[in-house]
Amino acid sequence: MTTNPLLASLLPLVADLARELPEAERYRRLLGALRELLPCDASALLRLDGEQLVPLAVDGLSADTLGRRFLVAEHPRLQALLASPQATHFAADCELPDPYDGLVEGHQGHLPVHDCLGCGLYLDQQPWGVLTLDALNPQRFNAADLSTLEAFASLAAATVKAGERMQTLARRVEAEQQLAQLYKRAAAQLPAREIIGQSPVHKALMAEIELVAGSELNVLISGETGVGKELVAHAIHAQSARAQAALVCLNCAALPDTLVESELFGHVRGAFSGAVAERQGKFELADGGTLFLDEVGELPLAAQAKLLRVLQSGQLQRVGSDREHRVNVRILAASNRNLSEEVRAGRFRADLYHRLSVYPLRVPPLRERGRDVILLTGCFLEQNRPRLGLRSLRLGADAQAVLLSYHWPGNVRELEHLIGRASLKALAACRERPRILTLQASDLDLPSASAPADAPLTPAEPEALTGGLGSGELRQALDAYQRQFIGACLERQHGNWAATARELGLDRANLNRLALRLGLK
Repeated sequence: MTTNPLLASLLPLVADLARELPEAERYRRLLGALRELLPCDASALLRLDGEQLVPLAVDGLSADTLGRRFLVAEHPRLQALLASPQATHFAADCELPDPYDGLVEGHQGHLPVHDCLGCGLYLDQQPWGVLTLDALNPQRFNAADLSTLEAFASLAAATVKAGERMQTLARRVEAEQQLAQLYKRAAAQLPAREIIGQSPVHKALMAEIELVAGSELNVLISGETGVGKELVAHAIHAQSARAQAALVCLNCAALPDTLVESELFGHVRGAFSGAVAERQGKFELADGGTLFLDEVGELPLAAQAKLLRVLQSGQLQRVGSDREHRVNVRILAASNRNLSEEVRAGRFRADLYHRLSVYPLRVPPLRERGRDVILLTGCFLEQNRPRLGLRSLRLGADAQAVLLSYHWPGNVRELEHLIGRASLKALAACRERPRILTLQASDLDLPSASAPADAPLTPAEPEALTGGLGSGELRQALDAYQRQFIGACLERQHGNWAATARELGLDRANLNRLALRLGLK
């Protein structure tokens, strides 16, 4: 008895419905069944999120593809697949640009001739995503394959829907509150910038975000400069019961000391020179929602005392007013300083520290996140590709190796700036505008792995770097080292403070404040 190939490919997927599988594994098996049914060189499953398609699983495409986000409006082939419930064949001579051009694994050059097939996946008559297949053989697919893919897509959509329902039921058993948050996130459009990663430390961070988001606890987000503390704050707010209310952000490091209280609590007309009208502060704007205080360690002690009062009582007074205003605000705070050390040094109030750090949350540096750097690079490459007018922007193998070995003192922000800078330089070096631009290690211009620019100090280095300060307080030694380090960087940048801030991976305002404290300005 001859077995129907389509039925044979779907039976394992149906069997998987009764098993508890991670979402990524379920989608990987779906692509595996598809490639058994329709052999090809690359396949992908993408889900529609707002105006972009997010890769959930790829087979035969470069690893950074999972980090890319494909705006539907910029990719006519993907747009055509979403617009039609039937399968679509893009012949080898099709002039529409291929979103995967240059991304097929194991092929470094442009692929001018290949065969492509794809279709949209629909759940409840609404577009859910797309399935795509690419073959290097220009005559791989035929009319019969169109019918086969349509049949597979209908059953695949059913398995996706059934799998999602099973996950929903399982989460309902675990907690009713988590289920409510799940529905809300599924209904709302994801923010433009998401937290991308698949490493164990990334998954642990996301689990902590989900855990604390459902509570009303104040959260102190710590981590090095450039790790994405603000993105974490946005994620906590988006998954909280306050998600429909405002998230108000304030960078405490960018505020002059004379305006801190006005920004936080507002002022009345005539409260000080320039106060020509009554104005609400950030606390009142965030009433019912969330207030994110970035670089909270930069607040002066006087402002810290008044902030503590509001956190304790929920009441505030605008500058120049005796009237009390009651607010209901959840506080998310962030700092790249060790605030417990600041408390011991007398530069931060202990009572305020304990009010803010009810739930401390550390964001890991990029160097601890393994291959997440490749996924993030894929995201930044896709952001830069349309800006530069390229069909494809990708990484060479040597560039991937350098990215994985680099220390990343400036973390994700440094990576984002590096990819933008390297892409522009690599394009400028081309005599003719290429259709596909591949970034090589030389384009990145990073130090070798054996001697990273910001490697941890060896036991013999501190004395040399501090100029032989000898014994003394740790703070004095650190200040001396910072003066030397910033001064050397400033000299390399010919006195340009903006360029110095970029090299150090610091916010310009934070560097300016630090330079003033160290006496460099």
